[in-house]
Amino acid sequence: MAQRVGWIGTGRMGVAMAANLARAGVELTAWNRTTAKAEPLLAFGASVAGSIAELRDNDVVFTMVSTAPDLDRVLFGDGGLLADPSSLPASLVDCSTIATAESAEVRRRCNDLGVPFLACPVSGNARVVRSGGLTLVASGPEELFDRVRPLLETIGSGATYVGEGETARLVKIAHNLMLGVVTQCMAEITVLAEKGGVSRNAFLEFLNNSVMGSVFTRYKTPAFVNLDYTPTFTPVLLRKDFDLGLAAARALDVPMPLAALTAALVQASVGSGRTEEDFAILLDLQAAASGMTLKPEDVSVDEGLQVDPELDF
Repeated sequence: MAQRVGWIGTGRMGVAMAANLARAGVELTAWNRTTAKAEPLLAFGASVAGSIAELRDNDVVFTMVSTAPDLDRVLFGDGGLLADPSSLPASLVDCSTIATAESAEVRRRCNDLGVPFLACPVSGNARVVRSGGLTLVASGPEELFDRVRPLLETIGSGATYVGEGETARLVKIAHNLMLGVVTQCMAEITVLAEKGGVSRNAFLEFLNNSVMGSVFTRYKTPAFVNLDYTPTFTPVLLRKDFDLGLAAARALDVPMPLAALTAALVQASVGSGRTEEDFAILLDLQAAASGMTLKPEDVSVDEGLQVDPELDF
């Protein structure tokens, strides 16, 4: 834990992850394109950098950005973290969700510069991070994983090492394919129950208390019951992951009929124009296809997550 840590990317996920490190006493300096989004970290003892270049003398730098072009820009673009070969961080850990081929190219360029690179995507949204339930999967040099593992286990509840290269990227994409398929299934059965006369709250309470319930179905229940689509993960980001997953399936000759159908429905949610809401709008699309217009049930629902009030910013 006695490592100097840099952090690039303090969006909804990044700021929550970085806050877990800062609260644990890690010496952390963060940078974000919009500085104000990094400023909540000041309350936990972190520093906010005015430029990415200020992070180059750290033992490890984490990146958490939305797309591969964003990652390329903050690493290799003008003023990027690795733009000056004479001044480089000791190691790099990327928690973004990008394609395997894109990650391999970043790794190649890092290796050319002598900077060990760990691919380390995550499972969970910002509230999961703040409840301490985030999980991480990592691939790359095992020595680097062992060295940063205490940091990873401070960010979340656990980290799994899955091998060399980009295997962690495939694990994360497979995970997000399941995320979409399960949410679409949840939308279908919830609409079926409601059209048959059962309230969404009652149906989902039964589901969550059954063997079919899960941490995920429980924390998605408030959105389904009260139609609160405050974004945790947008349809556009989910579509990106389905594109990546189906591309991997084609490359590996794995048929994915359920994922392919769900991808079309996710595309329909993007096409509806509701791109800034949570991907739980799949429920509304399913209702519309069933001749129904849903209304909020306006009841208190336990999401199953215990968020530390100090992190509820």
